Amino acid sequence: MYCTRCGTSRPDGMSICPNCGTVAQTFAQPPKVQNYLVPSILVTVCCCVPAGIVAIVFAAQVNSKLGAGDISGAQDSARLARMWTWIAFGCGVLAAITYAILFTMGGVLGNMH
Repeated sequence: MYCTRCGTSRPDGMSICPNCGTVAQTFAQPPKVQNYLVPSILVTVCCCVPAGIVAIVFAAQVNSKLGAGDISGAQDSARLARMWTWIAFGCGVLAAITYAILFTMGGVLGNMH
C-alpha cells in the first residue's frame, strides 16, 4: 500500500504512514449479495431451459455490477435472478405434474379396451 499524501510505500496492515504520519484511509467492504448462479444452473438443467437461461443471465450480472460499485444494480439483478429461478422451478413442476396426469390417463384409457 502507498500513502495517499506522500506516496511512500507502507507495509500492509499499517494504518499510519511511517514517512509523514498521515492516517491511512479505510474503505468499507461492499455488501455481500447472493448471485443465485448455482440454483439457476440447476433449474436450467433439471426443470425449464428458457426461464433458466434468463435466470443465469441475471445471476451472472450480480458479481460484475458489484465489482463496478453498482450495489443497487447488483441487488436488482439478484432479485430478478431469484425470481426467474423460481419461475423455472415452477414450470418444471407444472410440466412434471402434467406429464404424470397424461401418463396416468393413457394407462387408464389403454386398459379400457
